[in-house]
Amino acid sequence: MSAGTKYVFVTGGVISSLGKGITAASLACLLKSRGLKVNVLKCDPYLNINPGLLSPMQHGEVFVTCDGMETDLDLGHYERFMDQETNRDNTVTAGRVYETVLNAEKSGKFAGKTIQVVPHITNEIKYRFKKAAEGFEVLIVEIGGTVGDIEGLPFLEAARQFRNDVGRDNVLHIHVTLVPYIKASDEMKTKPTQHSVMKLRELGIEPSIIVCRIDQPLTDDLKEKITLFCSVDKKAVIEEMDVQHSIYEVPIKLYEEKLDELVLEYLNLKAKPADLKQWGEMLYTCINPKHSVTIAIAGKYTELKDSYKSIYEALKHGGFANDCAVRIKYVDLDSANLIKELSGADAIIAPDGAVETGTLEKKLEVIKHARENNVPFFGICLGMQCAVIEFARNVCNMKDADSQEFNDQTKNPVIIKSIAKNAEGGEWRLGSWHCSVKKGSKAFESYKTDSVSERHRHKYEVNNAFAQPLEKAGLVVSGVNPEMQFVEMVELSSHPWFIGVQFNPEFQSRPVRPHPLFKGFIAAALKRKESKSDA
Repeated sequence: MSAGTKYVFVTGGVISSLGKGITAASLACLLKSRGLKVNVLKCDPYLNINPGLLSPMQHGEVFVTCDGMETDLDLGHYERFMDQETNRDNTVTAGRVYETVLNAEKSGKFAGKTIQVVPHITNEIKYRFKKAAEGFEVLIVEIGGTVGDIEGLPFLEAARQFRNDVGRDNVLHIHVTLVPYIKASDEMKTKPTQHSVMKLRELGIEPSIIVCRIDQPLTDDLKEKITLFCSVDKKAVIEEMDVQHSIYEVPIKLYEEKLDELVLEYLNLKAKPADLKQWGEMLYTCINPKHSVTIAIAGKYTELKDSYKSIYEALKHGGFANDCAVRIKYVDLDSANLIKELSGADAIIAPDGAVETGTLEKKLEVIKHARENNVPFFGICLGMQCAVIEFARNVCNMKDADSQEFNDQTKNPVIIKSIAKNAEGGEWRLGSWHCSVKKGSKAFESYKTDSVSERHRHKYEVNNAFAQPLEKAGLVVSGVNPEMQFVEMVELSSHPWFIGVQFNPEFQSRPVRPHPLFKGFIAAALKRKESKSDA
């Protein structure tokens, strides 16, 4: 723990999915804009060790940090809003906490003592708070779930204890809650907020700031009622309305509500005025674009849009860089009219995501359509591997070309199991790996450098034994890992924009610093749309 570190705990009440992550990320953005060193920690109450094996249909995408930690998607929000890398210290689940404590007990660390939630589990959680705070002036801790959930109680108890551990003046509690509008009576109700705060008080936590999620402004009477029943200052009842255009409006809205000023005041922190010039310029482009394109995401998990959250945001960022609105069309690979649904798109993206045999064939059909019709195409991770398979089958005439993941008996295994090991000894290639970019390639044209570092999450690779015949037929290897010679990028030299990458570039894209490949991809989509208009 850094000397003098201040701690802000963000909790949520009434219902889930209120936007605690966006609120925490927005506050971090504002405090960082004031010159403070800020970090964010996400506490997830579920018993999974990490989200790596969770279905995207339950929790959305798995975000991967630079050091290879598989995490909740909220860490993506933190990175995008703060323009700051996170690592394994920025996330903890109840499962990992219990695993750590039980492993310590097995090794004899507790000398035969009875292991209990209090103090042993709560002590481990508090250790995680302090670990994440090292080197920072402010740590924002987002406690997942909803106040009242049984699995979240150890985290809330740890937060309650922590105020005494580090001093009451060094801890601030913010509660995000819902003030619903009841159509039948044509009024907004504060009772859910009152009950949520009451539940927090029962646990020994007194919030100083109430962030109200609303779809229409609060009246003075409503603010005064919340002030009275929740024991907060009237100025500490913060409105957080649904935004019209983009989640990147939220920091500006909270700045207008003076949330950052309140936090500084309550924690007795001094900081320079907020510098939101760059953020404001980005937001202006977002709200007032000169152009527009439609991008099709052809994937397996299209029913839950959060399954491709970072891709969605990175496409938007690419739009900002091209002064272009990006309309995203989600296309289910199981659609009966797959190619017809793709026909209106200016470009196609094939994301990562497990597939069965039938779905694989549909994915190959999408890629063939993009390749043969000169539609800008971006294949990510499995999407890139499928592009290699499609090219090998239909251009190189390797009819049984496949991945060992789907067919370990194929005579043409263009995709094979990786020999790489991650930091924990597992078979998945995780975290940041170097990539040498081939000069003269479209990838180099986007990156404008011959050496980059990108994040990975996969356990299969392009088989180097097939690299030469693939290149001879026109599929250029435009990126290679210099240490292990893994193929990192491929592209079609004869196509306007057809790039596949083994890594996940979306994890490193920022609204104020779009990823070069997404910037280039959107530029290619816009060029195609304009050429069609001129025809």
